[in-house]
Amino acid sequence: MSELVDSRVGVVVIVYNDADRLADAVCSALDQGGIVGEVVVVDDASTDGTPAVCARLAAADSRVRVVRRERNSGGCGAPRNDGLAAARAARIVFLDSDDVLPPGAVEALVAAADRHGAQVVAGLCVRRELPRVRDVPWQPRLFTGEVGYRDPAERPETVWDTLSVNKLYDRAFLLDHDIRFPDGAAHYEDFVFTARVYAAKPRFAVIPDHVYTWHVRREGGDPSISLRRDRIGNWLDRLDAHRQVVDIFTEADAPALRTAAQTKFVEHDLRLYLRDLPSRPAEYRQPWWDAARKHLAALDADAVRAAFPAARWAAAVLAARPEPTGLARLAELAAEPPRLLGPYPIREGTPVWDETAPEPALTGLADLTPAELPVVVEANVLGPRGNVLDVTVHDLYGRLAAAEPSRIDVELRDRHGDEVRALGVRDGRLRAVPGADAWTGRVSVEALDPAGPESFAVWDVWVRVHLAAGPPLVTKVRAGRGLGRRLRPDLRNGLAFVQFHATASRSLAIRYAGGGAGIREVLGARLRRRRG
Repeated sequence: MSELVDSRVGVVVIVYNDADRLADAVCSALDQGGIVGEVVVVDDASTDGTPAVCARLAAADSRVRVVRRERNSGGCGAPRNDGLAAARAARIVFLDSDDVLPPGAVEALVAAADRHGAQVVAGLCVRRELPRVRDVPWQPRLFTGEVGYRDPAERPETVWDTLSVNKLYDRAFLLDHDIRFPDGAAHYEDFVFTARVYAAKPRFAVIPDHVYTWHVRREGGDPSISLRRDRIGNWLDRLDAHRQVVDIFTEADAPALRTAAQTKFVEHDLRLYLRDLPSRPAEYRQPWWDAARKHLAALDADAVRAAFPAARWAAAVLAARPEPTGLARLAELAAEPPRLLGPYPIREGTPVWDETAPEPALTGLADLTPAELPVVVEANVLGPRGNVLDVTVHDLYGRLAAAEPSRIDVELRDRHGDEVRALGVRDGRLRAVPGADAWTGRVSVEALDPAGPESFAVWDVWVRVHLAAGPPLVTKVRAGRGLGRRLRPDLRNGLAFVQFHATASRSLAIRYAGGGAGIREVLGARLRRRRG
């Protein structure tokens, strides 16, 4: 082990052919102040101007040291391991060259480590989608307050935090337990590394502070691994990483973490890919389906049963069908929130997926309250301004009828922020359709105007279905007919385009582009997609 400098923190920055963004990452580490004693930049054999940037940064601040690999590793694991070996600080933080540390991040992590005597501290990561700045907290439910644990297994849901970069590590703990990243071109190396960390049972703390900004460039020429879901190799790499995670927890005799990791796969990983499966080509679908079924068959039955109902049902359909089928229904079942499209057959008193033998049973449906049901609420957009919604609320195996839906409210939720607009509704009453197992209503929305201080915005359309008893059912609206662009006057921006469109999961959304700036945003996005 290298001699430790002091109790300050070392930041390991990995880089490959990222000359334009490296300085921002390194400066964000240096700007943490004197609490950062060193910044180890590991250049994974870059062929662009990165070596010159590294040299300039090292010359400008003595805390910067550069390690250059002779050959490119093809992944992120080997350079991080090199940085860990080269570091001399007592505590370590990892940083990618295209991301940044927000001000005060390291200080917040260190303070929590000292308060709890923690060997690992995790904080909130924020995904910042570019080129438009949209900040989305990553797994926010895990970071609602500060808590210390003697062992991550005390909170099994910790396995949902698979990132390595939102944490402060006691370097001696990593070295003493021989915890390293997978070498080579392994993808999803974070999954394996964090599993090794959790399995080693560190004293662990969680803080709600924003400690890492993950830049997501969806329209870039070389998207990150997590955005390459259109490649079958991406899915196979994810399955392989998940198998390793389960094996690590098994060998460490950590049954709670093993079960939680498998349940997380059913609830998150599987559904994440299912949403896009209908748009994939046939040569992708079958191998994806085969690999998913094989992986599901190896999971513990108790772990699958522990998943929430919609995820469990999707897994049951895959297990029962050797070929891709019902993809549109599965994609909407995998949406957030889930929607279960008809038909709604019942076999021997049990709701089932369809009439094709074997019929996967929808276990647990009877245990859901009316407000928890994955109900379909569909809306056709009417009128030249699009401010009239023709809404249909569909029953679900007869469960909703007993709750007596009465009326609906409509709200817009800003895709680029936290704003929620409750809209004034005229005549939101619902009327039962005889023999159709549905309720309809024509809703005039008095202020269906997505204009705001910004010239461009994207809104999701949600409804609250009020029931005779209990809380309302809250869900996204499914897009029906009447989609398209409408031109309307706008007091702030002159003219505006308002486009009603269906998302990948068939939810109704509204794009607003006002004035010259908004229209340029729309045209620029189209141009970037074509170039991509």
